[in-house]
Amino acid sequence: MEGREEVKEPKPSFLLGLAGVYLTMPASDYSFLKFPRSLEDLQLLRDHLESYTSDYTIQVLLGYCVVYIFMQTFMIPGTVFMSLLAGALFGVFKGVALVVFTATAGASSCYFLSKVVGRPLVFSLWPDKLSFFQAQ
Repeated sequence: MEGREEVKEPKPSFLLGLAGVYLTMPASDYSFLKFPRSLEDLQLLRDHLESYTSDYTIQVLLGYCVVYIFMQTFMIPGTVFMSLLAGALFGVFKGVALVVFTATAGASSCYFLSKVVGRPLVFSLWPDKLSFFQAQ
């Protein structure tokens, strides 16, 4: 069919990367790991992750990137606290660079997800309204 884009299968590399980060983290009580929703949550998370960051910098960095991009892709509130956490864990300059990278990657992922999934969904649900808006 003309005008239809081919939807490609998602690559398992994202899931493999997340599994790799999970499997290489040290054994511990991870009950403190949750999306920060307040400054108190952020301080608690920072206090626990500071020791991990010094010993497992790559794993914490990759885990942070995966979580931030996931939150940004699916528009989950809390990325402001994640941005503050980047500065607290990695320093101001590295934190800013990290936030810029992950926010851009997450926003791009959100755009492509809406284009690949949202566009065909809107075309199938409201074709008459969509043709009206396109004519305008």
